[in-house]
Amino acid sequence: MLTVRYDRLELAAGDRLLDLGCGGGRHAFEAARRGARVVALDTDLGDLADVRALFAAMAAEGPLTAATTGGDALRLPFPDGAFDRVVAAEVLEHIEPDGDALTELARVLRPGGTIAVTVPAWLSERVCWALSDDYHAPAVEGGHVRVYSARVLRRRLRAAGLVPSASHRAHALHTPYWWLRCLVGPADDRHPLVRAYHRFLVWDITARPLAVRMADALLRPLLGKSLVVYARKDPPGPKDEPRR
Repeated sequence: MLTVRYDRLELAAGDRLLDLGCGGGRHAFEAARRGARVVALDTDLGDLADVRALFAAMAAEGPLTAATTGGDALRLPFPDGAFDRVVAAEVLEHIEPDGDALTELARVLRPGGTIAVTVPAWLSERVCWALSDDYHAPAVEGGHVRVYSARVLRRRLRAAGLVPSASHRAHALHTPYWWLRCLVGPADDRHPLVRAYHRFLVWDITARPLAVRMADALLRPLLGKSLVVYARKDPPGPKDEPRR
C-alpha cells in the first residue's frame, strides 16, 4: 500500500533513492522493484532486519541494488547530494525539530532532485488528537508532536531550500480506522471493532474491489489520512555558482 506516487516523484531506473524512516519498507521495496538504487534508513533495528531479509529474497529473484542502515534523521550518514530522490513517509510528525530534519534531507538531495514528504492530514489528525490524549502524548513511543496543514508543510519545505509543487491526499478509508483506535485507546488493537475494521482494510488492499476503490477516491480530498507534498531542490543559479 503506497502513499507516494512515483510518477510525481519522477523516479527512474538507476536513480539513487533514500527511504527515510522506512518502517516495514513498502516504499523501498517498490522503488527497488522499479530499478532504483535504494537505501532504507530507520532507527528501528528490528524493522531494518525485516526489510533486509525481504531485499535478500528479492535479490534472489533478479538483480537488485538495495541496502539498509540505521540512522538519525537529524544527522544523516551521507554526503551532500548523495540521492536523486527522497521519500520521507509519516516521519516528520514524530520529530520535534522538523525543520532540522528537512534541512538534512535537502542537504543529501542532489540539485534538481525531488522529494516526497507525507504527514497525517490536518482533519484526520485533529480528530485523533481530540479523541485521545495518548495518541499524541510525548511520553508515548511513536506519539505525534504536531499537526500539519498543507500550508505549514509547504512553508517548512521552502525554509529548507526546497520548492514545493504537487500535492494530494491518500488512504481515506484508513481515517475511520484511526478514529476508532483513538476511541477505544490507541494501544488496544485487539478490540473486536478494531480487528473487524482491520480485516476490511487488509481485504481491500489484497482484493482491491472496484466499488471500494471508487469510494476511497471520492472521499480522499476530505478524509485522506495522509497528505503528500512533492518538492524539488533547485540547481544553483549563476549568482550561486563559485567564481573561477
